[in-house]
Amino acid sequence: MRATSSLLNLLLLSLLAGLDPSKTQISPKEGWQVYSSAQDPDGRCICTVVAPEQNLCSRDAKSRQLRQLLEKVQNMSQSIEVLNLRTQRDFQYVLKMETQMKGLKAKFRQIEDDRKTLMTKHFQELKEKMDELLPLIPVLEQYKTDAKLITQFKEEIRNLSTVLTGIQEEIGAYDYEELHQRVLSLETRLRDCMKKLTCGKLMKITGPITVKTSGTRFGAWMTDPLASEKNNRVWYMDSYTNNKIVREYKSIADFVSGAESRTYNLPFKWAGTNHVVYNGSLYFNKYQSNIIIKYSFDMGRVLAQRSLEYAGFHNVYPYTWGGFSDIDLMADEIGLWAVYATNQNAGNIVISQLNQDTLEVMKSWSTGYPKRSAGESFMICGTLYVTNSHLTGAKVYYSYSTKTSTYEYTDIPFHNQYFHISMLDYNARDRALYAWNNGHQVLFNVTLFHIIKTEDDT
Repeated sequence: MRATSSLLNLLLLSLLAGLDPSKTQISPKEGWQVYSSAQDPDGRCICTVVAPEQNLCSRDAKSRQLRQLLEKVQNMSQSIEVLNLRTQRDFQYVLKMETQMKGLKAKFRQIEDDRKTLMTKHFQELKEKMDELLPLIPVLEQYKTDAKLITQFKEEIRNLSTVLTGIQEEIGAYDYEELHQRVLSLETRLRDCMKKLTCGKLMKITGPITVKTSGTRFGAWMTDPLASEKNNRVWYMDSYTNNKIVREYKSIADFVSGAESRTYNLPFKWAGTNHVVYNGSLYFNKYQSNIIIKYSFDMGRVLAQRSLEYAGFHNVYPYTWGGFSDIDLMADEIGLWAVYATNQNAGNIVISQLNQDTLEVMKSWSTGYPKRSAGESFMICGTLYVTNSHLTGAKVYYSYSTKTSTYEYTDIPFHNQYFHISMLDYNARDRALYAWNNGHQVLFNVTLFHIIKTEDDT
């Protein structure tokens, strides 16, 4: 089965729905639904599925109808209130007009009594009074229109109230515990379905959401994609060189408020901004070398280090912005990766999958994309995505699949709000891109096209 996903919000950062392969516009707010089905060449079932964006109860058709009708009634009630205020205001004009009319009536009597002597004078006064009344005519017309609208609104509300009463009576027929069990059952089924999600293809990048503004123009911040749901620690590494201090925060909220929980003094300075925290350890490039360091936060010491053979370092093959960004360490759903360039590959990008314990290169792929022409890059589901610039107008321009050893040129724009990106990394747990954008720590929402495994898949 096929489905889509992306980010729910800044802190929860869950899956959202994205694109349907048939290009049909589908709203994820309607809940998990099957829109079409077919068979692949091997005879397996394929269906299009959309994941919900809001809470689980939103898929219930009666609840959704009730919510829509209630919103409509609320909107009409607000309109009636506005009309009521306006008619009260206009009523003051009507009272004024009534007083003036009474005055005119008296003038007419006076004219009848003494037509000959006072004719000219009173008719002049009459003309002046009529001139005063002219602006009230549109007010009276509006007053009549408002009265008609109010009548229409009241009639529509009466009709809607009848429908609402019927729906409420029908929903009220369910026992609360029964409804609660239905929700729990649905949640269980959805979680089981989510577990079947395999790797997805990047379709869209939205945002960014600015989390904080701090530090220099260059740096890195990250969370651990393999951490438990309760572990939301944030690590912060300012600058791209001449620094060994890593700051830790217990949560994004603490990070935003500046409530630092711990500081680590690394045994070596780092190079660049392309570090990654993975399964409780920090992986970084040792300054002025092609050596990768694995440092355990819990143990407070280096667990492994290894030279990345032939990898250029110290601004030999950096990204477009420089900053000793020759070696980019990253993680995705598959594991730990290093992205760099070598003389043997003519300065083009090399992708290596690393053993997270020993840092040994398990397999490498040589691409044809020049490292110095790349703005940044990140891995999602074994596919490397490369941006064409670190400045305004940047977009994901190139992708390379390690699964098929093939590449393609893409055109996925994203908003470089602060004009200079020096770090861009994907977090598989949050399904979001973490970025350091000119002294701003930001998050991007990603939309992925997913494949849901069937029982027949191996």
